[in-house]
Amino acid sequence: MRSANIIGSGPNGLTAAVTLALAGVQVSVFERNVQPGGAAATGELTLPGFLHDIGSSVFPLGIASPAFRALQLEECGLEWLQPGVPMAHPLDDGSTITLESEVESTISQFSAHDARNYRLLLGPTIRAWEDLVDDFTRGLLRVPKHPVAMGVFGIPALLPAQVLARLLFRDERARALFAGCAAHSVIPFTKASSSAVALVMLAAGHTTGWPIARGGAVSISRALVNRLTELGGKLYTGVEVTSLTGLPHSDITLFDTSAESMASISGGALSLAFRQRITHFRPGPGIFKIDYALREPIPGRDLACLRAATVHLGGTLPEIARSEHDAFYGRHNERPFVLVTQPSLIDSTRSPLGRHTAWAYCHVPYGSERDMSASIETQIERFAPGFRDVVLDRCAWNTRALGRWNLNLAKGDISGGAMTLKGMLARPTIRGHRTSNARIYLASASTPPGGGVHGMCGYLAASAALADHRPR
Repeated sequence: MRSANIIGSGPNGLTAAVTLALAGVQVSVFERNVQPGGAAATGELTLPGFLHDIGSSVFPLGIASPAFRALQLEECGLEWLQPGVPMAHPLDDGSTITLESEVESTISQFSAHDARNYRLLLGPTIRAWEDLVDDFTRGLLRVPKHPVAMGVFGIPALLPAQVLARLLFRDERARALFAGCAAHSVIPFTKASSSAVALVMLAAGHTTGWPIARGGAVSISRALVNRLTELGGKLYTGVEVTSLTGLPHSDITLFDTSAESMASISGGALSLAFRQRITHFRPGPGIFKIDYALREPIPGRDLACLRAATVHLGGTLPEIARSEHDAFYGRHNERPFVLVTQPSLIDSTRSPLGRHTAWAYCHVPYGSERDMSASIETQIERFAPGFRDVVLDRCAWNTRALGRWNLNLAKGDISGGAMTLKGMLARPTIRGHRTSNARIYLASASTPPGGGVHGMCGYLAASAALADHRPR
């Protein structure tokens, strides 16, 4: 293999490009938007001087990613910033549960029973964190390098989040903390494996953290582009690819797109049977997102929220479970689980002096066009009275707007397909990154290990291509 074309320049596409370039392959990347980076992008969406992360904003799997570590992105200008605490979860009684870096500091907020079970649940994952990250970011249909550690992790991880939380914890405080982390799976808490993401998010908080990128998510994309250009790779922006015939000749083509877009662009280059199987790959719910320019930080009732760049708003386990269940099964919930980030609390480059930025989103049915602004802001006001008084400007995105900006987010699905157990095993088919055409590979979040900014989907796709087509 001498050359490769890559369609899409999200973190997965750029990671694939750098991985191939390191192996001596001549790489060309084609990006529809003017700014590369896919969902790892930053821009002025509200007022001048306020920089907002358009897509992702907090990166627990980014800093832990084996691919990002191997590419040494810090040498290319990427700087991780850690908040005082990884995450805060306020409750209706005015108190706040915090996911602290230290396990003992976290469980000091729980009853003795729940503290003991939390330590037993998370201890093995924390101790084997680097080994586990190396295994679970490479997909489930592989023989793990560390089978004992994966086995210990996998037993509770396969349980539905609602079952595991109620089995281990008696009090709502510990259950609520677990529920907020489980909501990152974007699947109902009654589904098998919905506990897996909660365990990963909690363990990340106690190990590598929940950092942001100085200067915004775009800093991750810039670091990847810098590494690519160092290696002689080419990046073409403002180029929308609609057919393989419009591309220069290459030995292979990798798609950092949805499976549906790959099938549309490839056309008859993929078998009819393969294209039909892709249609059975279930999408995940969508999101409704609001970016805020703020006069001052969000005025939480508990100052603990100002120690965290990430805040979970949703109250108790039953309330969060209902919200996630409704979104997955096509219903809107007027008291949705809301995820809030305030990166300007620890990154002064995000806003003018003394001002702040924030974004908030909730899960909604796939393709929903309902305006959830009122529901989101009501939830924020519930835990931070006076929030609306500090808002200078806002920019709201429904699923249609997200899809116009980034085709990979069509109809609001930020995970590249439902992260159910079935959706992880056959993602988007049992072939994983490979397709019915030996020269076409899928490298997006629609392949293992799934959604999130970590680059592993691209790294694994590139690795598969290198294994299949030894560079000359």
